[in-house]
Amino acid sequence: MAAFEAAEAGTPPQLAEALADTNIHWDRLDKTRFHVIGAVLFTVQCGLLHPTAVVKTRMQVAGSGLSQMRGVSVFAQILKTEGIPGIFRGFGTSAIGSIPGRVLVLSSLEMSKDMSLKYLEGSNMPEATRLGIANGVAGMLSNLVSCVYFVPLDVVGQRLMVQGLPGTMPCNGPFDVIRKVMRSEGIRGIYRGFGLTALTQSPASALWWGTYGAAQHMIWRSLGYRDNVEKKPSFVEMVSVQASAGMVAGAASSVITTPIDTVKTRLQVMDNYGDGRPSVIKTTKALLKEDGWWGFYRGFGPRFLNMSLYGTTMIVTYELIKRLSVKQ
Repeated sequence: MAAFEAAEAGTPPQLAEALADTNIHWDRLDKTRFHVIGAVLFTVQCGLLHPTAVVKTRMQVAGSGLSQMRGVSVFAQILKTEGIPGIFRGFGTSAIGSIPGRVLVLSSLEMSKDMSLKYLEGSNMPEATRLGIANGVAGMLSNLVSCVYFVPLDVVGQRLMVQGLPGTMPCNGPFDVIRKVMRSEGIRGIYRGFGLTALTQSPASALWWGTYGAAQHMIWRSLGYRDNVEKKPSFVEMVSVQASAGMVAGAASSVITTPIDTVKTRLQVMDNYGDGRPSVIKTTKALLKEDGWWGFYRGFGPRFLNMSLYGTTMIVTYELIKRLSVKQ
């Protein structure tokens, strides 16, 4: 939410004052309550969206026979052949493993933002610029923390999602995945796709938050909240505007980042690209050979839906968590 604060920093004073209730700062939160409530609500959110991630991952893997099918058809086939457990493969690992990761990422985001703001305090620059720099540094550091923690979790979770497909290593549970990958490739196998993720996640995050900030500002103005506004938005208005802006941001981001996600997913789960360790170049060549440039948009439909819904539910959930965690 630090990026949201940066986006709001550039609004006119009157408008920013009218929308002050939409922005709850870190120092107003009960940290224990924030992380406990966040763990529960974000786990529920991930559970609702997990089936779309399974469908997207299956469609992106070579030899699955699903790459040319529609997302709805893939979903129906998984339900038919594997039942409910099939569309929730890897959810337990992802849900439980994500809890400490979220604590690390949110804490590093807010702490690094506060440190950056204090370091820039008294500098001769506009307030919006100071906040923008501080939030940019905080976002970069939290993204690095996120990659260090979540890339291995993605590798394990995605391998569980594609069990039984050609070219994948058969594994029995998350610990068996870790054991077999470590035995065959060592720590590098657990961190497959780390460089690609780290290099692309920062601009992808900037795109998401930039679109979100712009869309939210436009929506507020379209609702009549302009520079000379005196009224304050209702709770329903705040939730509706944040949800709409989050959906727009998620949809825009999915269009730009799906090719990178396809390569990353292939890189993390495939083991049959010939001699030597799989690489970005080998994975890219294989995609081009199989389907041409359209191959990079395998699973686009489910991912578009996933990111649009994620953008909506994430921002609404996050705002709800913060409101429930305000110090009494």
